[in-house]
Amino acid sequence: MMGWTLGRYFFFRYAAITTWFFVGIFALIFIIDVTEFSSNIGGLPGYSFGLALTVSALRVPMIMQQTVPFVGLFGAMATLVSLNRRYELVVARAAGISAWQFLLPFCIGALIFGAITVGVLNPLAAHGFSRAEALESQLRSRQSNSVSAFSAPWLRQKVGKTDVIIGARAVLNQGLQLSDAVFFIFDADGNMIERKDAETAYLRDGYWELVGVRSMRGAENFTSQATDRVRTNLKPEFVQERLARPETIPFFELPAKIDVARSFGLRANAFAMQFHSLVALPFLLVAMTLIAATVSMRFARMGQSATMILGGVVAGFLLYVVSVLVKAFGNAGFVPTYIAAWFPVVVAMFFGVTFLLNKEDG
Repeated sequence: MMGWTLGRYFFFRYAAITTWFFVGIFALIFIIDVTEFSSNIGGLPGYSFGLALTVSALRVPMIMQQTVPFVGLFGAMATLVSLNRRYELVVARAAGISAWQFLLPFCIGALIFGAITVGVLNPLAAHGFSRAEALESQLRSRQSNSVSAFSAPWLRQKVGKTDVIIGARAVLNQGLQLSDAVFFIFDADGNMIERKDAETAYLRDGYWELVGVRSMRGAENFTSQATDRVRTNLKPEFVQERLARPETIPFFELPAKIDVARSFGLRANAFAMQFHSLVALPFLLVAMTLIAATVSMRFARMGQSATMILGGVVAGFLLYVVSVLVKAFGNAGFVPTYIAAWFPVVVAMFFGVTFLLNKEDG
């Protein structure tokens, strides 16, 4: 039986190496994001290097959230390879400690890492990314007088005898604020009678509040107004379901969003998929740890472990691809969201446990 001292030693080795991996990837992504943001936005009025640093610092937690499974995989692999190189696992095995015993601290560390990601990193990433979008939107505002039909989100509302088509360059505040919005207003016969361009549009109770408006009616020239209103019967829950990206909603707010959206008859698949994926994330990290163990636990002489490590990286990448693919099916409603979230985790765990059982118990 493995003692508390040895188990604690394995746990802290895993925690230290995983933390260094996390910090290193964070720094690399931050440098790349600052460089890309500066090259794309550097020529706009109001740009400063301090703003680039701020926006990138706010966006990087969201990107890091996507890399967490790989951080867990590489952290576990590096820890096990390090212990093998120093013969510590060899000595532990010779002392009668089974693989299940010395893998337990790694699995506990993976669960804690996943819980910190869901409970701490996810809310920070959601709020930070929303703030970064707002800063970038202010910088880009009015730099283009057209809205792309392919990249912009579009809504349609019918109020009385008029139809309104709403587009925007960017969606902020979880769908309740539109940046560089355009409103096309049609009469009952389908003829466009007015166009309104607004720097910002806010969804209020029963109307859209437009700020920085340029209006055109018929063949007339554009006229400017500080503010304007457009009637609407759209509910905030419907707009959020249609426009808000689930990644921008903190984990602890997702259940309420799902319940409210479903009370309006909406499926809320994207929100539900995001919620179940976050719940399953700690167990996905445990599965990544088991995959790392299948390729890193066996003692190998110098130069013989590269193939095994490459196999672990490929297996982890395939698991991530399958997770993303199944998540797309869950978002589309082809499979229940909880099945889409948990299926890759269960399959990976069965694979890792089966392999280790075969190696340990024959």
